[in-house]
Amino acid sequence: MGWSVALACASAGDPAEVFRPGLAPDPAAAAGLARRLHPSAGLTETGETVLDFGLWPYEDELFVGAFDRALLVCDRRLFRPDDDARRIADTVATALPDARCGVLVINSVVPGCWFRWYTGGELRRDVFVTAEDGVVVDQGARLPAEYPFWKAIDEGEPDVPLPFAPEAFGLALAETHMFGRGIGERGADGFLPLELPVRRFKLG
Repeated sequence: MGWSVALACASAGDPAEVFRPGLAPDPAAAAGLARRLHPSAGLTETGETVLDFGLWPYEDELFVGAFDRALLVCDRRLFRPDDDARRIADTVATALPDARCGVLVINSVVPGCWFRWYTGGELRRDVFVTAEDGVVVDQGARLPAEYPFWKAIDEGEPDVPLPFAPEAFGLALAETHMFGRGIGERGADGFLPLELPVRRFKLG
């Protein structure tokens, strides 16, 4: 399927243990983080939905999920590789003490994937690949979920065109490092990441 995603996900602890059935959302904490992300915008809270609906927001929307040990933010501004996108990513990454945070952007129209990985609030990995341009950014130590994708390039194959699908690359990172399971997979415990509750905000 064609995924479009603009998601920052932070968890204080192993995500496979943090993301589980029965997670209770904290609407007040979600609103507080939304205001912190966009302090100069007029924010209007418009209710609750699920992560599946919020993965690729409109430009004037923001989706935030706040839980005891986890945060989710869906913001189209993450799609832009600019200072504002980095500010949003950095803010989510530092909002929970001692958290790990993955920032995943996948574009299904112009196939590409941008992934940033933080631990303890520090950026450790920054990688941006597109089907047409190959490897655009490759900074920091590679994460274990990446290794199979880089094998052909490491063995001398050119990166243009990219020898792997950016979407598959991003979803593998999300599974291993962000949720501890496939974002679209319901586990034996009944938990499905796409069903996580998030608060919806309109930006004025």
